[in-house]
Amino acid sequence: MNGKRLKALRENAGFTQKELADLVSLTPKAISFYELGEREPTGEVLISLSKIFNVTTDYLLGNDTSTSKYVKIPVLGKVIAGFPTDAIEEAIDWEEIPREMAATGEYFGLKVKGHSMEPRILEGDVVIVKRQPDVESGKIAVVLINGNEATLKRVKKQKEGITLIATNISIYEPHFYTNEEIEKLPVQILGEVVELRGKF
Repeated sequence: MNGKRLKALRENAGFTQKELADLVSLTPKAISFYELGEREPTGEVLISLSKIFNVTTDYLLGNDTSTSKYVKIPVLGKVIAGFPTDAIEEAIDWEEIPREMAATGEYFGLKVKGHSMEPRILEGDVVIVKRQPDVESGKIAVVLINGNEATLKRVKKQKEGITLIATNISIYEPHFYTNEEIEKLPVQILGEVVELRGKF
């Protein structure tokens, strides 16, 4: 394994050795050994690391001489409760994002269903989502309610809870959830929409 590449990917993603170790069920010492080039990971660990950082196993091994500036991410048809980091089995398509962007976190694409975010975001469009458990007020997020399929809405935060707001408010009224409902239902933010890719 190319230890320098692994270390650079980890630091760019903001992970400590312990945090990365936890993601792949290893000890921080093992990650340190990989980065120093003193040990080689198993094939299973190598695949897990490649998925976490959205790079090929060849890139981690130092075999990839490609100068490609882009990384492929999976486009999902739906996102449900507890969707795994390696939800690639559920991929219906692939999109490319800049390698520098991929190094800042975990991204996935989501094919838009419904008309609640029209006219800006149309059914069939693909949004690029950065996976994160929270967003700033006013941002568009992928939100999971009741553990069912996720919805795309603008999030407005208030002291008493949050309001999920559609763009097409003539048909879809804003929906307010109290802090208690957020905990009980639950209402869970899965990620922030960072880019829209329209389809013809």
